[in-house]
Amino acid sequence: MSAARFQVLLVTAALVWSGIGPLDRQIWVMETLPVVLFGGAMLLLWRRFPWTALACVLTTLFALILCLGGHYTYEYVPLGNWIRESFGFERNHYDRIGHFFQGVTPAILARELIVRCTPLRPGKALFWIVASIALAVSASYELIEWWAAIITDPEAGIAFLGSQGDEWDAQWDMALAFGGAIGVQLLFNRLHDRQLATLPRSPRATG
Repeated sequence: MSAARFQVLLVTAALVWSGIGPLDRQIWVMETLPVVLFGGAMLLLWRRFPWTALACVLTTLFALILCLGGHYTYEYVPLGNWIRESFGFERNHYDRIGHFFQGVTPAILARELIVRCTPLRPGKALFWIVASIALAVSASYELIEWWAAIITDPEAGIAFLGSQGDEWDAQWDMALAFGGAIGVQLLFNRLHDRQLATLPRSPRATG
């Protein structure tokens, strides 16, 4: 079995598990919808646009984080409660992990799209464009959370926001995503470049 097929099966199993008796069905739908939409899009376009192993691993990890958060809601994820009790935190920080990877994964996906579909080459400009895209994705998600909190019932909206009473929650979320986008590029740029070299580029990128 190829690594890509294993990752698809793993995410599918996690999605099914997370949908069995979630703490709040409405929250589960909102939290796992990105897994279904973006994961489905990647599968449908795979033959035309296969992704690097790094992009697939990070996407899989992010999907697992979302499935776990969707099942329990972020405030009650057992892993986050264990971290809170072990380190004496005042809140469950599992959502912080999710928002960090909300910077990590979109950054690598954006970097891959830009390198393969545009003439832009790796360098300082690409680095900051990718980080800016990841930050924009995070900010857009904060707006979506705000909008969802307004149109849904109050309890579901507050749970989806996951602020847990922190007035600076949105700022923390965006800062963590931005840090994740910068960190993943610093750590994995060379590995990503080697994997990108084995994949075809769009004809437009070479024109």
